[in-house]
Amino acid sequence: MSNKSVFCIATSVPQAEQIVTNLQASGFPSGDISVLLPDSAATGDFGYVKSTKASEGIAAGAATGGVAGGAIGLLAGIGALAIPGLGPFIAAGPLMAALSGAAVGATAGGVVGGLIGLGIPEIEAKRYEDHLKKGNYLISVHAVNGDRIDRAKEIFEAAGAEDISTVSEEKAPKA
Repeated sequence: MSNKSVFCIATSVPQAEQIVTNLQASGFPSGDISVLLPDSAATGDFGYVKSTKASEGIAAGAATGGVAGGAIGLLAGIGALAIPGLGPFIAAGPLMAALSGAAVGATAGGVVGGLIGLGIPEIEAKRYEDHLKKGNYLISVHAVNGDRIDRAKEIFEAAGAEDISTVSEEKAPKA
């Protein structure tokens, strides 16, 4: 197994929803898909909300401004968090665990440290953080072999996603 993740940037909620829906339709498990998006409707009250059930995921999405509806609202581990230097975000999937709690709190550079912890090279992590600061959406999917990596890239490209990259998870620390 290759243990890689494929990352991209979506520039709108409809584009992010399309990507997540197409990944799921192609057989990627929901638990392997992550999304990080700005919570523009946040009230400033943040808590770590973790859920593994679709109905709770939808409720968490509604509680965090309603931005994470549809396919994104059905992903595992959806919740709200505040990222130093970036502000309020909604995260779902493995990114939620990587960016919550101590991973972000101890990182002066905000989201960069959490992304580096996932195996993303620092220069790419900083580029993704810049995209997030502009209001874009970070999407990733775990891919177990070369065919799945290629399929994820095809889905990202077909949706017009930007800054597509593949990262080996072997660099990342084991949880």
